[in-house]
Amino acid sequence: MATDKQLEVLTEEQQQELLEKYDTESNVRRLGGIMKWIVFGLLLAFSLFQLYTAIFGQFTAYIQRSIHLGFGLTIIFLLFPSRKKGAKTKVPFYDYLLAIIAAITGIYWTLNYQRLVTSLGKIDQMDFIVGTIVILLVLEAARRAVGLPITIIASLFLVYAFFGPYMPDFLAHRGQSLEQIVNLMYFSTDGILGTPISVSATYIFAFLLFGSFLVKTGVGTYFNDLAIAIAGKLVGGPAKVAIFSSALQGTISGSSVANVVTSGSYTIPMMKKLGYKKEFAGAVEAAASTGGQLMPPIMGAAAFLMVEFIGRGVTYWDIAKAAIIPALLYFSGIWIMTHFEAKKLGLRGLSEEEIPNRKEIFKKLYLLLPIVLIIVLMMSGVPVIHAALYGILSCIIIGFINKEVKFSVKDIIEALVDGARTALAVVAATACAGIIVGVVVKTGLGLGLANSLVKLAGGSILLTLFFVMIASLILGMGAPTTANYVITSTIAAPAIVALLAPDVPQAAVPLVVMLSAHFFVFYFGIIADITPPVALAAFAASGISGGDPIRTGVNSAKLAIAAFIIPYMIVFSPALLMIDVTLLQVVWVVITAFLGMIAIGAGVIGFWYRKINWLERIIVIFAGLAMIYPESMSDIIGLVVFGIMFAIQLFTKNKGNNTKLDASIN
Repeated sequence: MATDKQLEVLTEEQQQELLEKYDTESNVRRLGGIMKWIVFGLLLAFSLFQLYTAIFGQFTAYIQRSIHLGFGLTIIFLLFPSRKKGAKTKVPFYDYLLAIIAAITGIYWTLNYQRLVTSLGKIDQMDFIVGTIVILLVLEAARRAVGLPITIIASLFLVYAFFGPYMPDFLAHRGQSLEQIVNLMYFSTDGILGTPISVSATYIFAFLLFGSFLVKTGVGTYFNDLAIAIAGKLVGGPAKVAIFSSALQGTISGSSVANVVTSGSYTIPMMKKLGYKKEFAGAVEAAASTGGQLMPPIMGAAAFLMVEFIGRGVTYWDIAKAAIIPALLYFSGIWIMTHFEAKKLGLRGLSEEEIPNRKEIFKKLYLLLPIVLIIVLMMSGVPVIHAALYGILSCIIIGFINKEVKFSVKDIIEALVDGARTALAVVAATACAGIIVGVVVKTGLGLGLANSLVKLAGGSILLTLFFVMIASLILGMGAPTTANYVITSTIAAPAIVALLAPDVPQAAVPLVVMLSAHFFVFYFGIIADITPPVALAAFAASGISGGDPIRTGVNSAKLAIAAFIIPYMIVFSPALLMIDVTLLQVVWVVITAFLGMIAIGAGVIGFWYRKINWLERIIVIFAGLAMIYPESMSDIIGLVVFGIMFAIQLFTKNKGNNTKLDASIN
């Protein structure tokens, strides 16, 4: 097998530099001395608090969420510098002060609980001061740990809440006083202590801990080895390894950039060594890593929020089940296009010497048992948080069985600390998102924007979806999955619901409509990470490949073209979500969609059995879109054109080629 030196694999230091450059969540201080242990102790205490409440039951909503927020804010001000290039080895005095204030405000609800819950929504001067401080702390913590975009958006929403009477007609509302805004934000469950941070304080934290325990048991490394063993020898093997491993990595990471750096530091050099261009190699990894968050069973933190936002008794498993077919189509699209690109360039797979010992790899399949266990438990109806706890316990057992990682009590403690550290950005993001949600709910902005979008589109479903797509891509730029989903589902999704279910009360909107709308914005919010001009995952991949960032982003968007089509398919053909449909309907939609992806992939890459000219590319893309569009006549037309083009390709496959080409998708 090729050595790391031959592949120019990035060192841990280089990986960390890339993460700090493109992933705000990774830009943390590297403290030493007593402060290192203080932060270590706070992180451990944070995890132990969350585990205790997960096992023995949560405190009341206000106490549980405010303590969770207090822990997060306190540690953020100790770990995250105020500037990207700020001091990384010491904590300035003002951050000590902010951390202490954050800790005090975090226990304010606990100390004043009885008075606050019996005050009938009224707050005194001290409450107003504390609430104002908390709002400012949340905005600053989000700026440091998540990024400037969400902070700006949340700040604009606060301004909008105050200046409502002075807004244009379609945005106008009666306005909120400063006292009302503070009351809403910190002394109700509609603002900072609302649904987003509620999910963070329960499901998300538990699954982040599960992910950190998976890493400690060696599963992250095993994903790469398993992917190489399965896909390494196929045509263009390293690209398919990247797709396979990134889909698996997505089960333990909620960050596109982190996925890119983790798996891409190995797969991108492999692709370059095989003959892929720098920009294409980086694009494959970026597109695949971004799609990791679309792949069940974990799907990043946003899926947990989707459960709460949709309500209706929807379970996490309902969301995961609905996501299966769209996710498989997404990765199929990338797989197909990398295959055609490899064929066009005449690239081989890895040699037998470059493949790890398959027997040894498959002997360690037991490392995947925690993931299998969680899936089975959720399918069985076990509460999500209990499934996560059982998953953590299974990780510990597997860790002690896997002698290669030398698992110990120290690793358990480190996993608890790593999980809490990963959760910090989620705490800041969900708290800041709570500000946005609170303003939208209080002012009715969501419905106003929805009606405006529908009116702008002239009632056209296709045009409305296009406008929502653009809005979701813009809102998702530079924001992590959790934040961009909260923003897009609050602002953009209601437009789709308003059009698909006009004049229907919110509580009576069919579940399939709600899921279609939320999946639509979920997809476009996520793929903002690979859509120029702000394509953080693609930029991180270019940092590994040495390619041009914008070209890498363009190639990423091209490879992920399925992600630009699938959300429309979900809205027009909800059979993809497997809700209230027959097996035959699902099978037909999947087959036509998959054939459509083959046709579109061939057209985009310019190769099928052989190189194809521009006219042929236009024809096969038309055939692909026709098969993807969920209508019987379009399916028939698409299949006929597909069949004709397939036959032409088959009988002219040696035209202009010196080598025998195989059109099967390995």
